[in-house]
Amino acid sequence: MATPLHPGVPLPIVMEDVHVNLGATPVLRGVSLRFEAGAPTVLIGPNGSGKTTLLRVAMGLLRADAGRIRWGESDHAVPERCALVFQRPVMLRRTVAANLGYALAAAGVPRAQRPARVQALLREVGLDGMADRPAPRLSGGERQRLALARALARDPAVLFLDEPTASLDPAATLAIEELVRRVAAAGVKVVMTTHDLGEAARLAGEVVLLHRGRVIETGPASQLLVQPRTEEARRFIAGQLLV
Repeated sequence: MATPLHPGVPLPIVMEDVHVNLGATPVLRGVSLRFEAGAPTVLIGPNGSGKTTLLRVAMGLLRADAGRIRWGESDHAVPERCALVFQRPVMLRRTVAANLGYALAAAGVPRAQRPARVQALLREVGLDGMADRPAPRLSGGERQRLALARALARDPAVLFLDEPTASLDPAATLAIEELVRRVAAAGVKVVMTTHDLGEAARLAGEVVLLHRGRVIETGPASQLLVQPRTEEARRFIAGQLLV
């Protein structure tokens, strides 16, 4: 596996028998997973399977009701150099450049360094020439790329992505997938969710299938998506509904 770009951030991320309830409803039920450095890990499963909740609890935005989550080999708070991009990112009612400037300020980047960093991030995500455009007027694919640029402003070692290509057209999807590949190739650990099995096959090193808050099966994408071991995985990959 690839060496992490930021070795100071402890990996693997280890989830041990994690339970999360929203009110009286169990959302994650005894989830145990290990996210290693290397190629992206892609979470698949039907709506309501717990994929988004898993990202939120790993990021520290939700507290587990039981179990524990470890970054590295010991318990401690979530490191600063990780980021989460939501499925429907909220754009500040400012220009594209101002959105990035805000993210850089929040990341502690000195003011004098921000203009150059803004331009570098825009080039990185393919938004050159759009610095002065109002962010809320961007297309869906452009907004998603800006959201990724804001996340990259934190110089993350771990990047969580929740359905980054949902509702995007093929061209916008291709642009986001290429960006994910470049980020992962730079040593950033990507953990993402998707409903698109083709996308999972194109991007994933490892695939995790969730259903009703439980881990049904994990394995290399080349194995799980071609010769799944469990009946639930076989049905899901064949396009059948899991209820």
